[in-house]
This record gives sequence, structure tokens and C-alpha cells, in this order.
Amino acid sequence: MLTGAYALLFYVATLVLVGGIGRKVVQYARTPAPLKIPTTPAPVTRGGVVMRYVREVVLFESLFKANKWIWLFGWIFHAALLLVLIRHLRYFTEPVWAIVALMQPLGIYAGFAMVAGLLCLWARRFLVPRVRYISAPSDHLMLVLLIAIGVSGLLMKYIFRTDLVALKAFFLGLMRFDIQPLPADPVLLIHLFLVAVLMIIFPFSKLLHAPGVFFSPGRNQVDNPREQRHLAGWTAKLGAGQ
Repeated sequence: MLTGAYALLFYVATLVLVGGIGRKVVQYARTPAPLKIPTTPAPVTRGGVVMRYVREVVLFESLFKANKWIWLFGWIFHAALLLVLIRHLRYFTEPVWAIVALMQPLGIYAGFAMVAGLLCLWARRFLVPRVRYISAPSDHLMLVLLIAIGVSGLLMKYIFRTDLVALKAFFLGLMRFDIQPLPADPVLLIHLFLVAVLMIIFPFSKLLHAPGVFFSPGRNQVDNPREQRHLAGWTAKLGAGQ
């Protein structure tokens, strides 16, 4: 019953995650941008926009210019999260990809860095008055959820060990619709439950800035208002109808 319940939970969580993100991406793509509003200084070519996005996504350029401390904690968390996710790909691949195998040692240390970055970001919401004033309960709960996921994962690595072979068989079985027994270790069950909760609420939370950044008109527009007239899709159709 436990295996069946968690299998159903992850099937539902995956459907909500993929469907929710897909729905929001379509909504972002269909939202008209009637104004030419690139954040200056802005690139004047499409290639420049691409390079600006590379710097923004990889280095968090705008955050670096705005606040060095927040940039440091945020970048540590996101970089560590990426390594942790790559490390966890070993549970979904057979045979394990070479790059995933190479990332295993880095992924372990990245778990500590991820939790440290999250704790610093959470402390900021208490210690900085203006940030504390605008922080909603959902902001704190989201950070608590992410920290709990990271801490429970580290506990399984160093204290409460689990059967990783059986765990991998469970997730490979989910992908092949061949359900395999899930280890009944309490910390593992808590960790997996929290991950499933994160997957379910991700499309409806502020964490959706991950795909949303690519649809920001302040970032994805070329600064060429003098050379080319800008028309949103719905304004062009309106003009054609008249």
C-alpha cells in the first residue's frame, strides 16, 4: 500500500508539474507586449539579447549589480541545486551517464552549499527590515520546504542510510510503469513526500520565475525603437481589421 501510494503521488505530482508549467508558458507566450520596454542599457541586436540572457541565467548579472550579498547567496543556492539535480539523475538512468557519474562527489558537497545558501536567504527575510516587511508567509514556507528537502537528503547520506538500489528500482519502475517496492525508511519517505509537494506547488508559486524570466519584455526585446516599429500581435490584428 505504501509503494502504491507513493507511486500515485509521484504520477500526480509529475502531471501537475509538467501540465502546470506548460500552461503558464503558453500563457506567457500569448500575453501581448504592446510597448518597447527593454531594460537599458539594452542590446541593439538579437545576438546581444541572447548573450544578455546567458549572463543573466548563468551569472545572475542584474542581481549582482543590485545587491552583492543576495547575489552571492542566490547564486550559491542555484548552482548547488543544479549539481544536486545532476547527481540525482543516477536514480533515473541505467546505465548511469558518464557526466552524472563524474558529478557524484561534487553533488554531495553541493547539498551542504544548497542548504547554506537557503539559510542565508531565509535569514535575510528576518534581518533586513524592508525585506521582512514585504515577506509573506508563503515566502517563508517555500524556504522551509526547500531547506527541509536538503536537510533530509543530507541525513540520508550521512546518518539514516537507505537502500539506494531498491530506491533506484522504484523510480525506474515508475518510468516504465512497472512498480517496484519502495524502501519504508521514515527519512526517505519524508524526503520523497516533500519533493512531491514541491513539484505540485511549483507551477503556482514564485518559483515559476525559472521559465518566466525568458518571457520578460524588459529582457527579451531588442533596443531598436528608432529602426523598427514595434507592434504586439493583438494590435497588428486590430489594425488589419480596421
